[in-house]
Amino acid sequence: MAVIIFLFKIKVRKPAVVYMLNLATADVLFVMFLPFNIIYRFSGNDWLIGEEMCRIVTAAIYCNMYCSILLMTNISVDRFLVVVYPIRSLYWRTTTRAWAACIFIWILSISTTVPILINRQTSLIDGLNTTACFDVLSWELFGSYYDYYFAALLIFFFFVPLVVTTFCYICVIRKLSTSVIDSTFKRSRAVVLTVTMLCVFVLCFGPTNIIFLIHCMSYHQENSEFLYFAYVICASISSVSCCVDPLIYYYGSSKCQKYLHSLLCCKTYSVSETRTTNSSKSTQNMAE
Repeated sequence: MAVIIFLFKIKVRKPAVVYMLNLATADVLFVMFLPFNIIYRFSGNDWLIGEEMCRIVTAAIYCNMYCSILLMTNISVDRFLVVVYPIRSLYWRTTTRAWAACIFIWILSISTTVPILINRQTSLIDGLNTTACFDVLSWELFGSYYDYYFAALLIFFFFVPLVVTTFCYICVIRKLSTSVIDSTFKRSRAVVLTVTMLCVFVLCFGPTNIIFLIHCMSYHQENSEFLYFAYVICASISSVSCCVDPLIYYYGSSKCQKYLHSLLCCKTYSVSETRTTNSSKSTQNMAE
């Protein structure tokens, strides 16, 4: 629904819409690969469809997570520029630059999954007669570069975006608090966006990255069954971000709110109604 609204109703003419369209696309691609992971978990963590599919599905899931994080960070920066520097940001906030940023994010997110795609990800569990996918990796990989690889991902693709997003929305809320015109409505939207973003970062992506890093580092110590169970749960909870992202579309675009209301209420906005509304607003502004 979000992709259809962005493409055929709102039209991709603003940077914020570009970012939200790419975020919705990332969620759609994630949902396409999610059934494979669901079958794997409900089969007792037994991967039955081959090494290649294990690499592709795992890479797709982590590509979506890091792509979503970077896109949400760009949305927060875009909101920061609109509210705090509305005039000076006109030169930078163009649709072309937004598409260039999204293409760079996709390339960067896909490149982070190269180690997953080129290394073996399945392993046979002795005594259980099951094949694990990405959950149990070889000691040689962790002894070579996987520790540094996942530590870098945690720092540059989670903590840095989290700090940037938090800083941007704090500045936005402070700026709107000092504004008089439409401050209540805009501030409430900014607060909802801030809470939504932080919930996705902290509740969905945070435990996954932190627990997985600890899970990787535990290969050098005694294995913990509880830590592995926590990792599996957190990896599954990260998919909840796809359910929370629609709140970003709804509160990030006023036009998205209007068209969503029209779809749910089975109401259409004609051209004459739009002109009447615009003319009444103009008359009201002139009167003021």
